[in-house]
Amino acid sequence: MAIGVRNLLAAWLRRLAPPKPLGRRGEDAAARYLKRAGCKLLVRSSRLWPGEIDLVVLDGRTVVFVEVKTRTSQDAGHPAEAVDLRKQRRLTVLAVTFLKRHGLLEYPARFDVVAVTWPSGRGRPTIEHFKNAFDAVGQWELYS
Repeated sequence: MAIGVRNLLAAWLRRLAPPKPLGRRGEDAAARYLKRAGCKLLVRSSRLWPGEIDLVVLDGRTVVFVEVKTRTSQDAGHPAEAVDLRKQRRLTVLAVTFLKRHGLLEYPARFDVVAVTWPSGRGRPTIEHFKNAFDAVGQWELYS
């Protein structure tokens, strides 16, 4: 009887607080990883035109724009491969917008990619950090 009540209570609690989507869990894991690596988290999920920057961290005096890609497997390719030239252009525009908005154009900046592979049923993900993964792309490359 007690197990039945426990299962019912657990199901009720899951409905109240559903599990985080995979992308959000990946961003959480990446933020923890970067903090342990000595970075200071400035912003999470910054929405600007024309999109969103996953994480903005400070690594020493360098402003780092981090794109987090989370997958359950590498069957369709490595997560970092999803940061194609189109995505790099968009991130460049977002980074320049962020730097201008916050008066940070005089600070060095870089783009990192954190690839998170989190297989279903596994408690811990595999995290790969690609520092300086790409240079600023497009008309904004003068601001790199």
